Amino acid sequence: MLTRRATLPALLATPLLGRAAAAQGDAGDFPNRPVRIILPYAAGGQADTIARLLQPRMTEALGQPVVIENRSGAGGSIGGGIVASAPADGYTLLFDAASFLIVPLAVRGLPFDYETAFAPVGLVAEQPYVLAVAPSLGVNDLAGFLAAVKASGQPLPYGTPGIGSIGHLSGALLATRANVQLEHVSYRGGADVARDLAAGTIPMGILSYNSLAPVLTSGRAKAIAVTSGIRRGDRSIPTIAESGFPGFDVTSWTGVFTRAGTPPGVIRKLAAACNHATADAAVRERMAAIGSEATETQPETFGARLVTERAVVKSIVREARVVFD
Repeated sequence: MLTRRATLPALLATPLLGRAAAAQGDAGDFPNRPVRIILPYAAGGQADTIARLLQPRMTEALGQPVVIENRSGAGGSIGGGIVASAPADGYTLLFDAASFLIVPLAVRGLPFDYETAFAPVGLVAEQPYVLAVAPSLGVNDLAGFLAAVKASGQPLPYGTPGIGSIGHLSGALLATRANVQLEHVSYRGGADVARDLAAGTIPMGILSYNSLAPVLTSGRAKAIAVTSGIRRGDRSIPTIAESGFPGFDVTSWTGVFTRAGTPPGVIRKLAAACNHATADAAVRERMAAIGSEATETQPETFGARLVTERAVVKSIVREARVVFD
C-alpha cells in the first residue's frame, strides 16, 4: 500500500518511467502472435530457400510461428511496399537481397522511400552470383566467352532474375569494363533463367548458384565465373576479378528488415532470432550447399554496411551507364 505522501510522486513518475522504458526499446511481450516474413521474390530462388532454412529456428527463438509469404514483382518493390505500409511493430518483416539497394534506382514512381521506410534487422547470408553459359556457346572460361561475344559482332543476351538484380548490375559492369555488348533479358526468377539456359534459349545467365545447381550438375550449363571479389560457394569457380578484371566485386547478400519506427527492443529481439538461426550448424551446412555463407550481425553494423554499399551501387550504375527499362 502507498502512503498518501508517496502517492503523488509515484503517479508523477509513472509516465517518466514509461518513456524511459520506451527509449530503451523495451520489447514488452513481443511477439505474442505469428510474425510474417514477406519474400519479394518467386518461390525456389536463393532468398526463398534461405528464408525457409531459417524459418524453423526463428520460430524456435521467438516462440511464435514465423510465416513466409512470396509477393514477387516489380523488382521486389511489391513486397517492399507491403512492409513499408505495415504497422511499425515488428510483426511484418522484409526478407530481401542486395537488389534492395538497386530497386530505388530501377523502379520509377515508388510510393515509399527505400532509405527511410525500413529499419535493418540483420544480415543473414552472403553469396556471389554466377556467370553461366549454355554448352552450345562452346566456351570454358570468361576469356573465351568475351572472345565469342566480340567475334559475333552483335549484342549477346544474358538472363537475370530481374531488372535491378545483382545479375543485371554485374552484366552491365562487365560489358563496360570488357568493352563488349551484352543485352539484358529480365526474368521473373532465377529458376526461369536456368530453365532457358539449359534449353539453349538464352546463351548466358547471371544468377544465384542455388538456381543454377540442377543445370550445372546435369551438364546443361557451365559456370565460368563468380561476381564476388573472392571465391565464395563453389571454390572451383574463378572470380571475374581474377579472370582479367581486378577490383570487380559485386557480391549479393540476404538480409532482414522491418518497418522504420519499430521499437529498438523489438528489432534486437528479431536480430537475436536471426542470429540464433544462422548459428545453427545444420543451417550453415545447408546454406553452404547452395553457395551461401551464413552470417551473424547486429542492426547497427548492417545499417552501416547499407550506407556504404548504396554509394558503391550508385557508382557502378554511373560507370556502367545502366539503363533500367
